[in-house]
Amino acid sequence: MNRVASQHFGEIELNHGRDHNIAAKHELGGQLLELDLNINAHDHFDEAAMHKVDYRLRFLPELVDEVRQMIADELEQEGTSPQEYLHFHCSALKDEQLQKVFGVEERSQLTNDVFLKALKLGHVGIFPGQPERYFVMDFTLGSHFTDEVLVVAADEDGVVDDEILWES
Repeated sequence: MNRVASQHFGEIELNHGRDHNIAAKHELGGQLLELDLNINAHDHFDEAAMHKVDYRLRFLPELVDEVRQMIADELEQEGTSPQEYLHFHCSALKDEQLQKVFGVEERSQLTNDVFLKALKLGHVGIFPGQPERYFVMDFTLGSHFTDEVLVVAADEDGVVDDEILWES
């Protein structure tokens, strides 16, 4: 079998002819993040493709900053997924959850900035065979609080899609 070493995923089998999902953990800004490399049987996945994945992951911090700014901008606009996500998750919030999830004592302290600080990137799906949705990033308030996420995709060049989705 032909294999290649990845700095994020370890040894990866190339030209395997079947679907593969390879999971890894990655530290980003002090947070542990799940990475999933998704390779379909029909994808042309070679050593260059693996090196491209590792290379693109070097720019993940900048990508996350860009997405956070997009979310911040959309929190100011009516009817956007980030704003609806915020309102939904804060409308039935218990007092003990204020401190645990958001780090504030009173509901009046729950501002957009506090929400953004609590919103963490928890998972990145990498799809080398789908250049338009190369990175799919899931932002969450924490699995202990909700299983719903804000999802943003970026293409293989790191260009972020302008649509932020709310998914379960």
